[in-house]
Amino acid sequence: MGNTKLHWKYKSPDSQGYHTVVAPDNSDLKTTWGFRLNLNAGHQYQITDENLELNGVVISGQATIGFNGNEHLLSVRDSFYMPSQTAVTIVAESNLVLFLGGAPCEGNCQFFVRKYDLSLPLGNIHQIHGKPPYQREVFMTISQEDEGSRLICGVTEGEPGQWTSWPPHQHSNDLEEIYCYFDIPRPNFALHLSSRIPGEIEEIYPVSTGDFVIVPEGYHPTVGMPGIKSCYFWIMAAFTEKSRRYDLAVNDPHFEG
Repeated sequence: MGNTKLHWKYKSPDSQGYHTVVAPDNSDLKTTWGFRLNLNAGHQYQITDENLELNGVVISGQATIGFNGNEHLLSVRDSFYMPSQTAVTIVAESNLVLFLGGAPCEGNCQFFVRKYDLSLPLGNIHQIHGKPPYQREVFMTISQEDEGSRLICGVTEGEPGQWTSWPPHQHSNDLEEIYCYFDIPRPNFALHLSSRIPGEIEEIYPVSTGDFVIVPEGYHPTVGMPGIKSCYFWIMAAFTEKSRRYDLAVNDPHFEG
């Protein structure tokens, strides 16, 4: 396994339209999808999927989201959740980039919008993980407490030049994941480390805005270059309804937290 080259980094398109960046049919993932929507100001797009629940977050710009006759104005880092077999209309109020995660939808789930609000008290939605030099702020766009099928998603922002997702951990038996990086304009970068082997590093990916890195299995810490925060929208999808939890991570025993 250690001699196998990992091909887990994908560059998302910046051309106009709705793009499937990564999916089970073009990657090692089994149950997770990553999408990107780019719209110029004044343009609109209808999102619908027969099979997938979707969680989308505004990466740049502003959008009006229409669902069942109601409209919601979303700004940067605001998000929405939609179950399968529903439709939302996205109108770009300014040049817009959305990242979206998808997973098979089972059960009776409900559309909702979540405004990004770090003034919320620490709890199920707003969280602080780790401690310096690997402290990061996390905002859940869909938490395990929210009604959903397989998805748990959120936005993570590290401290400049410091680690996130540390200590290295894996949840290979229960969930897989996609990291979708933003707010790291080139030539700035962060580093995403991947390994399926405890105590080793198999691959190091320089990542900037628009890069997606999949985590079908294994350990996946990240670190920003000096002065740069490692920022990403993470998409976790559970293999079963029972494993739709974010307390199943197993730390690498070779590294202390």
